[in-house]
This record gives sequence, structure tokens and C-alpha cells, in this order.
Amino acid sequence: MSEPSPAGAAATQAPGPPTPARHPRRLPLVLILGSLTALGPLTIDLYLPALPQVSADLHASQTVTQLTLTAFMIGTAIGQLVIGPLSDTLGRRRPLLTGLTVYIAAGAVCALAPDPAVLIGMRLVQGLAGAAGIVIARAVVRDLYDGLAAARLLSSLMLVSGTAPVLAPVLGAQLLRLTSWRGVFAALTLLGLAILAATTAQLTETLPTAHRRRGGLTSTLRTMGDLVRDARFTGYLLTGSLGFAAMFAYIAGSSFTLQQIYGASPQTYSLLFALNSIGLVATGQLNGKLLLGRFPSHRVLASGLALLGVAGIALVLLVTATDAGLPWIAAALFLTACPVGLILPTTTALCLQRAPHAAGSASALLGTTQFLMGALAPALAGLGGRSTALPMALSVLSLALAAAGCFLALCRPWRSTPDPLAQ
Repeated sequence: MSEPSPAGAAATQAPGPPTPARHPRRLPLVLILGSLTALGPLTIDLYLPALPQVSADLHASQTVTQLTLTAFMIGTAIGQLVIGPLSDTLGRRRPLLTGLTVYIAAGAVCALAPDPAVLIGMRLVQGLAGAAGIVIARAVVRDLYDGLAAARLLSSLMLVSGTAPVLAPVLGAQLLRLTSWRGVFAALTLLGLAILAATTAQLTETLPTAHRRRGGLTSTLRTMGDLVRDARFTGYLLTGSLGFAAMFAYIAGSSFTLQQIYGASPQTYSLLFALNSIGLVATGQLNGKLLLGRFPSHRVLASGLALLGVAGIALVLLVTATDAGLPWIAAALFLTACPVGLILPTTTALCLQRAPHAAGSASALLGTTQFLMGALAPALAGLGGRSTALPMALSVLSLALAAAGCFLALCRPWRSTPDPLAQ
């Protein structure tokens, strides 16, 4: 027997998701929620090729220019913690539309920024506002769907959001052939306008007034405290976040590893990175369409963690015990990326299943924890200098083992019958 959801008495009495006034059609819903989730990565990756041009145009050092990325990432982390609980109180639509509107305005100011200080400040605002799409998209999934259906929808969202890191740098480079870095921000502003228009037209309010939380900040903090004290919620939270961090360790270390140690050209590296991203998305689709429902969610999650651990072991052995060339290392990195398509949607659905009437707060904790864990991964992957790929390999392995340890210690999968997503 599994214990009840921790998000208060109301959650225990009404375990299903709140019923919205009108259930959106699935395809528009996947496209809109996927676009909202992808907006954050697009805002980072589309802009990456323009960094040298920004530095030259604004007469700023590389360090100062990099702060435009840091500010956006800090804003995204803080914004999720604020907007997620706010959406439990005010409903999903109002904070989402407000966040998108502020994102658009900040993007327009970024395009006109006269100096680095203004650009950094507006990037912080962009991150704070853009977080609305990321955190509320997950909460909307929990409002509309329960259990396996929620997990399958989250896997479908990866088809949209997972292509953003693949396409964004290429699109950004092509944009710079036609315009300057200011034009990149203009393009992001237009994209925000398009997403705002589609959201306004297609996405109705999914959290009825009767199911909204009351009590202000005190109630929000109490709800988050209840969630964190729930061992299984925290177990799923840490398992997914550490698995996400293992992928980030690969992302942070692979550019240097593949190009400067194993001799891949920039074109080859881009191709391998795209292939790994496609593998991640494909595994996510396999997870939602074939695995979940046929196999218990804990078994699917355990399989993803086992594959990630095997990838970490393979990387360490290839780096330390063999003279393996680029194809073998690339294969091990592919194996590192793919299991995340099993881990992330499943742990997200399991977390949200524990908080049917605090989905915004649960989504905020999910997003912020994943973001912070992911931010630590590049530092781990960079330890030891540039002469070896071992730090990256050890980071992937240690984070994979930590994820598996949290799953076993906190979630105790052998005690979960029936399947938590089938309840």
C-alpha cells in the first residue's frame, strides 16, 4: 500500500486532478505546452552564437557578456519558485499570460539595450517572466491528466521542447547571417508574441476557483514544506534532478572532450550533439507510447537509471582503461543522453501525482531543483583541467549512482503496489 498524497487534506479527499471547464484538444495542447517549456532553452541557445558580437558591439569583456546568460538562468530559477505557487492561488491563465507579456517587453528592451548593464538587467527580467511558461506548463498537465495519462503527455511534450537545444544554435547562426544580435532578440520577441497569441486563443483556465489554494505566503510555505517532508515526493524529485544533472555534465564536458581530446571537428560535434538530442526525444516518445502502462512506472524508472549507470561506467572505462577512439566515446555519450527520456517524464509525473491540488508548488520545486542540480554539473565536469575527459566521465557516473541511491532509499520501489501512476 502506498501512502496518500501529502499536499493537504483536500488532496487526500480528492485524489484526481481538478476538472477544467473545457478540456483542450490534445494536439494544440501539446504544441502550446511544448512551446512554453521550450521557450527558456530557446532564449539561451538561440542567443549563444551572438555572444562575441554582443561583446564587441557593447565594448564589454567576455566575462561581462557571459553575465547576460547567468542573469537569465538566475531569473528562471527564482521565477519558478514564485510563479508556481502563485498559480495555485490565482489560477494558471493570469500568471501565464502576464509572464509572457513581461517576457515580450523585456525582449524588446534587450533588442534596444544601449549598454551591458541594461542588457543584463533585462535578461534577468526575461528569465523571471519566462519561468511562467516552464512551471505552469507542468502544472497544467497535472490539472488536466492523472497518473499514466499525465506521464504520457509529459513524454509527448519532449517531442516539442526537446528539439529546442538541437535547432536553436543552428537557427541563431543563420539569423546572424541576416541580422545582428539585436535581431536575435527581435526574433525572440516575435516568438513570444506568437506563443502568447496561441496561448490566449487555445488554452483555457485549467484550475477552477474551487480548487485554488488560500492563505497567502504562509500557506505556500506550509505546502512546500509538506511536499519536501514526503519521502517519496523528495525521492522522485532528487532522482529526476540528479539524472538531469548527469545529462548536463555530459553537455558541459562533451564540447571540449570530443573536439580537443578526440579530434572531432565542429561540424562532427554538432552532428553528434544533434544525434544525442534526437535519441533523448525518441526515448521519451517510447516511454510515453509503449512502456508506461505496459510496465510499472517504477520498473521503467529503474531501467532508465540502470542504463544511465551503465553509460557512466562505460565512459569511465573507455577513458581510463582503453585507447578507445571517437566512435566508442560518442556511443557512450549517446547512451548517456537516451535514458533521460525515461527518467525525466516519469519522475515528473510521479512527483505531480503526489500533489494533485498543489501542482504549481510541486512544479516550482521540480523546476528549481533540476535547474540548480544542472547548474552544478558543469563545475563537476570541469574539475581536473582540460587534459583529460575523466572528470566528465566520473561526474556522469557519480550523478547516476546518486540518482539510483535516492530512488532506492527514499522511494522504496519494492513497496509500491499497485503502480503509483495507475492509482
